[in-house]
Amino acid sequence: MGSFYDDNADLRWYLEKGIDWEPVVRLTEYDWKAEDAPESLEEAVEMYRDLLDLIGTIVADEIAPRWRELDEAHSVLKDGEVITAPVVNEIFNQLGEIGFFGLSLPRELGGMNAPLLVFQLAAELIARADTSVCAHAGFHGGIALAALSYSIREGSLEFELDPPRITGTPYMEMIEEIVAGEAWGSMDITEPGAGSDMAAMRTRGEQLDDGSWVVTGQKIFITSGHGRWHIVIARTEAEEGLGAMSLFLVPAWQHGEDGERLRTVSVDGVEHKLGHTASTTCTVSFDRSPAQLIGERGDGFKQMLLLMNNARIGVGFECLGVAEAAWRAAKAYAAERPSMGKTIDRHEMIAQMLEDMQTDIQAIRAMGVTACWHEELAQKANIALKYLPLEDERRAELERDQRRHQRRARRLTPLLKWYASEACVDIARNSIQIHGGSGYITETGVEKLLRDAMVFPIYEGTSQIQSLMVMKDTLMGMVKAPKRFIQKLTAARWRSLSARDPLEKRIATLQLTSLKAVQFLLTRLASAKARELPILDPGQWSKMMGDWDPKRDFALAMLHAERLTAILHDVAVAELLWEQTKKDAERQELLIRWLERVEARCRFRYDEITTTGLRLLAKLEDAEPESLAAR
Repeated sequence: MGSFYDDNADLRWYLEKGIDWEPVVRLTEYDWKAEDAPESLEEAVEMYRDLLDLIGTIVADEIAPRWRELDEAHSVLKDGEVITAPVVNEIFNQLGEIGFFGLSLPRELGGMNAPLLVFQLAAELIARADTSVCAHAGFHGGIALAALSYSIREGSLEFELDPPRITGTPYMEMIEEIVAGEAWGSMDITEPGAGSDMAAMRTRGEQLDDGSWVVTGQKIFITSGHGRWHIVIARTEAEEGLGAMSLFLVPAWQHGEDGERLRTVSVDGVEHKLGHTASTTCTVSFDRSPAQLIGERGDGFKQMLLLMNNARIGVGFECLGVAEAAWRAAKAYAAERPSMGKTIDRHEMIAQMLEDMQTDIQAIRAMGVTACWHEELAQKANIALKYLPLEDERRAELERDQRRHQRRARRLTPLLKWYASEACVDIARNSIQIHGGSGYITETGVEKLLRDAMVFPIYEGTSQIQSLMVMKDTLMGMVKAPKRFIQKLTAARWRSLSARDPLEKRIATLQLTSLKAVQFLLTRLASAKARELPILDPGQWSKMMGDWDPKRDFALAMLHAERLTAILHDVAVAELLWEQTKKDAERQELLIRWLERVEARCRFRYDEITTTGLRLLAKLEDAEPESLAAR
């Protein structure tokens, strides 16, 4: 079938033109001082290209043709152990043979030292062949990378400077097993009755008299939960709230003298799912299971966010692979299916559907690459700042860059997770529609893509959770820096009227729409809050603006959070594509397609935000809605 990398012109554009590789490679190679580092930037990028082409060939030739086997590859629980299908084991043996599990791990730990961005692009290629394989593969190298990040944060990483290299970490056993393909990990968060509401979790971590820890409780819906290494969030403090949570590494078993598994964590069940059937999803129980505290007690939620943010970026690339497969299947079918004297891809409505699918895929890729680039640079700047001897000027530069990349990654990650998840479902559904009756039967495989896509808006933080994060960060950003917000609003209004380039003017108009939506919501929230104060003097105003309770004060914004997120996402992609167009004129056609796609819907969503919601809020509060005249 060729290579899923070689046949994807948009993906190749990022490797060759769209990614600023220099800062990524520089930090990945410890400011070019790492042992066996590439001799040049060009050599490094060529290596990444070769790796992706190799992975793209393997997934096209060895994984994609086995989609039906994988769809029927249900894991079973037998005598307390999970038995996976032979096809799954064969595929992961192949991935292990090419060193995939250590793709982004340092060379000194047995890996290839490729950037995380290369790992995520590889994930897209795998997901295009089968998303179950992609989901499971992410818990190999991904968990090992997370362990390294935790070791850096807690100061337990052992590091030498000549040449720069990692020499030790408390998580070495886990990393070595993962790189060798002998084990994998899982991220254990969800509990019965406690999914998105992490503060409601009841799994407990207990410190024993000798200072060691044990974990007790149950976790459900755990992807790859039949692995050995579990990163578990558990309650360690008596008080309520997220500050009572700590993070632990819990091995599911120890190795006995004769090689048998001495289990301390049990697998209670394996879920039978709508999609992702070759990916094992488990219920696991801990009963005073020996555990290793990660970081400081009470910092579990903050520690977990690192893992979740990386996972959410990973979901974006996973969505990308499924969407790419659905679009290509629809495009190929439409080009061969005759109807009314021509193939259906020449019919106007089908042509529009296919182009919209392609445009959404390219928008997701633009957002995914950018979010991952910033997240990787933020994390690797931390390593350099902690362990490398830096000149004062270089240190100051890195500190500034690290903060900037962190802010940017925080902004883009929930936008990526929200849009990629929702768009992937739409693209898979439209692929079935274009196939007609052939899409509804199992023979073509496109109905499988929809089944696989349906979980994306649910796991690793639902679409609604992502939109609430976006809304809160956006509105609180305005509260904390109102002057900066007014400057942005004024600048957008001016450019929307005076920009000479028509495309820049259209983008400025989109920016103005998003800023006006934010302004409207915060003005309404502030007006409602001000009515609580008997006299509004400057001191009270300052207190009011600094004393927000999102659960109490943000009702209107929470109602419109997804609409606001949709506008902010569409504007963010337009900005990214505009920057690409200024560097490469070939990207202008994509930018124009995107603007045609989003301008009308941003106006519509702005209209929804500014004219609806009061009736439902009044119903929820069991009160009369505010009159339209009072708007």
